[in-house]
Amino acid sequence: MPRTRTSAAAARAITPLQPPRSGKGAQTRARLVKAAKEIFERDGFLDARILDIAKRAKVSYGSFYHYFDSKEQIFREVAQAQEERLTAPGEQPDADQDPSTYERIRRANRRYLERYRSEAKIMGVIEQVSRYDPYVNAARMASQKHFAARSEQAIRRLQKEGKADPRLNPAIVSDALGAMVGRFAELWLTQGYRSYDFDEAVDQLTLIWAKALEPPP
Repeated sequence: MPRTRTSAAAARAITPLQPPRSGKGAQTRARLVKAAKEIFERDGFLDARILDIAKRAKVSYGSFYHYFDSKEQIFREVAQAQEERLTAPGEQPDADQDPSTYERIRRANRRYLERYRSEAKIMGVIEQVSRYDPYVNAARMASQKHFAARSEQAIRRLQKEGKADPRLNPAIVSDALGAMVGRFAELWLTQGYRSYDFDEAVDQLTLIWAKALEPPP
């Protein structure tokens, strides 16, 4: 399937997600999504079978099609749920109300890498499928834009406060640095490109971020 560009809204139009009306139906659907995630992690997308997903969820093969039209559709829901986990706010409020710029960057990098690492198996499959499925690609791009928008806003604020180089274009810088962290996570945590100490990786990425924003002397 050739890769095409599409917005998140357009992608949703390809596969509308309509949750069941009954509580029992919602539970069954959630069980199928959970089972699908486990099967995709184990077998990858191409080798995963609907029969195995149904067995893992303890439903009949025919019941699967009451909730999903295809393997592609349930994978898209798995991918969407994973992207939402990546972009969810932190569970615990910051202990200090006004952390330094460096500390804010460090916390954001750590949170992203921790979440990516905890779901590295399914993230590896999502990264692969996003290269040819427009819906999954749109979900990935939505996450990227979410982080970039927050970073861009923060960079503009830091520039106004004199804490970031005024020559920087916030949109370009936030996209570039966000892509750096995302690609680094993929190479490290899903492709096994190299092995790093987790804390050192967080610190190094944060140092690159901070140096990139540093105002001129």
